[in-house]
Amino acid sequence: MDKKKKKKLFSFLGIIAAGAIIAGVVYQVNRVDAVASVDGDKITKDQLYEVLMSQGGTDVLDSMIEQKVINKEAEKKSVTISEKELDKELDALITSYGGEDTFNQALEANGIKESEVKKDLETNLKAKKLVEDTIDISEDEMKSYFDENKDSFDQPEQVKASHILVKDEKTANEVKKKLSDGEKFAELAKEYSTDTASKEDGGDLGYFSKEDMVQEFSDAAFDLNVNEISEPVKTEYGYHVIKVIDKKAAQDANYENSKEEIKQLLLENKFQSEYPTWLEETKKKYDIENFS
Repeated sequence: MDKKKKKKLFSFLGIIAAGAIIAGVVYQVNRVDAVASVDGDKITKDQLYEVLMSQGGTDVLDSMIEQKVINKEAEKKSVTISEKELDKELDALITSYGGEDTFNQALEANGIKESEVKKDLETNLKAKKLVEDTIDISEDEMKSYFDENKDSFDQPEQVKASHILVKDEKTANEVKKKLSDGEKFAELAKEYSTDTASKEDGGDLGYFSKEDMVQEFSDAAFDLNVNEISEPVKTEYGYHVIKVIDKKAAQDANYENSKEEIKQLLLENKFQSEYPTWLEETKKKYDIENFS
């Protein structure tokens, strides 16, 4: 539903899959064992390993070493990721795929378990915490960024809405009838909605502008009055029943209202630029041997 989250499949899924294959070959005691044969002509584990390493395997191995370093450094500095933080990150990833079904199909196509993805996400979050702890964002930096990008902080008209996303029109009509009969929107969202990122919050999407959502969803939401519930709305994600909770008129940019967003943007920018240096310096603390 959120256009910003409609992204290509995350490349790290491919890295996880390749890493699992390489690890499976590396840790075999005897790599001369055959993994396949054609008319008795064997393909050995050693041959498979060499091909995998020549086709991007070294990048995967570097990534695996990188993750080891991050996890060791996090353990040393008592940096942990809560289940809530991890679930939030996973929900955002699932939403970026367009929902749980598409996400699960991607996992299946790559031969990956959800637990492997969560492990990778956890490592990424640890890296962010470790690096961001070394980053300072000054008030002057935030003010300068605001002044240079003031137009981007203009606040367009917004609505705050909740929704219940279901797969078919029949279910959407069933939900709509239950709402008309007096059942609570939040409870029905938890029971019916397939949007894993919002269902446990009663379908709450927070505030958004017209440009944040696909057109059919935005058109319906912005036409509703506060506390009004829509008829089922069809989008590429399924059928939505939408309830508008609040509306905000457009506003000119305001520094105080934008400070937290600016801080997060600057943190992200600095993380991206400083992470490679941090990683190389951190690697020096550990005895790393590459036997590939």
